[in-house]
Amino acid sequence: MTHVAVIDIGKTNAKLALVALETLSEVAVLTRPNRVLPGPPYPHFDVEGHWSFLLDALRAFQADHGVDAVSVTTHGASAVLLDAEGGLATPVLDYEFDGPDAMAGAYDALRPPFAETGSPRLPGGLNLGAQLHWLLESQNGLRARLAQVLSYPQYWGYRLTGVQASDVSSLGCHTDLWEPRAKRFSALVGRLGIEGKIAPARPSTDILGTVLPEVAARTGLKPQTPVYCGIHDSNASLLPHVIGRKAPFSVVSTGTWVIVMGVGAEPVPLDPGRDTLINVSGFGDPVPSARFMGGRAYGLLLGDNPATWTAEAEDRVLREAVMLLPSVIRESGPFQGRESAWIGGEPAPGSAERTVASGFYLALMTATCLSLIGHRGDVIVEGPFVRNAGYCRMLAAATGCPVVTSNSMTGTSQGAALLAGGEATDDPAEVHAPENTALADYARVWRDRAA
Repeated sequence: MTHVAVIDIGKTNAKLALVALETLSEVAVLTRPNRVLPGPPYPHFDVEGHWSFLLDALRAFQADHGVDAVSVTTHGASAVLLDAEGGLATPVLDYEFDGPDAMAGAYDALRPPFAETGSPRLPGGLNLGAQLHWLLESQNGLRARLAQVLSYPQYWGYRLTGVQASDVSSLGCHTDLWEPRAKRFSALVGRLGIEGKIAPARPSTDILGTVLPEVAARTGLKPQTPVYCGIHDSNASLLPHVIGRKAPFSVVSTGTWVIVMGVGAEPVPLDPGRDTLINVSGFGDPVPSARFMGGRAYGLLLGDNPATWTAEAEDRVLREAVMLLPSVIRESGPFQGRESAWIGGEPAPGSAERTVASGFYLALMTATCLSLIGHRGDVIVEGPFVRNAGYCRMLAAATGCPVVTSNSMTGTSQGAALLAGGEATDDPAEVHAPENTALADYARVWRDRAA
């Protein structure tokens, strides 16, 4: 096996990446925006647009390079509800839609405690159980139409193979539906009346089956091409490190969400009010985690064309203690409900100083998340924030730990490709040592002000 095509559906973009299994390098990548359709009946994902894009991309990859297997990774907090014919029983709800909040009281009476699920209570549809509750109670006839619930990665596997499944890493993503320590469905499944309707949870490394004849005909893939079960995207980022690195360490998966996951972390009580949770690894093991919407905050602060980070701007930000206190996104993260505030004057939009101070803010929010899960050891950064050297240097200073950046711009595709085999290699692009006193002093002031 040489090339694995990875379907990688993030909240911001959907992509198909072709990963060379021997080197875990991305040979080719095609992307499209993950556009949310406004409805009716409610905001939902454009799954048919994604499907058409994926089939065309698979055809191109097969023609140009050859595809030996297909794997899948997607964002969490999403599921697909199928009817008896295997079609959509209802559109796939955008988890940022606030509709489920209208039934929060009724849902809260059903959900199991954090001590059992490791799943904090989150707004909108970020708890998958809340989505399912709202859909079943608000969409006329849905309960009667519903035949099967698939976790989101496995929906794409189902479209490719016709086999229905779910996986434990997706079920363990703050859904309220899974008990990570007991490795079983929670009591909520029965309380929602969907017992026996959630597709069986399978290991992420399972082969669901081979591509359907109509998929092979449309894409040129060989009929015997295997499709792997798939994995939640943050756990895909974690997987290469779990395989190839000795604990303790933490992985910081960056994108729309910044998610920190501790392997071999110091046992500490998790605080659901600060957006800590228990994730589930690709091997089914509980992983203490914390998160905030770092990529979304970056976009709000800097827009599409931020100024370039300069040494002069960094010196000015440090010297004048220009800093942004939490929280840019109030609805989630370790400082929920807090209003962000600039100290030392707000830098002008489009200025290098704004770029620097915003990068420092994101690093210090990340360091806060690491402290909440008992982080120990190296910090490995995956995803687009690896390009931000100032972010990485501040993160090293704030944690007092080496920060290792990945050579890949995203760890999700490589992790999902590893489901098909291959070996994880430790090949850091850069290591940032925690040695800058001025950055450490800035971090201490920020922590005191943010407390």
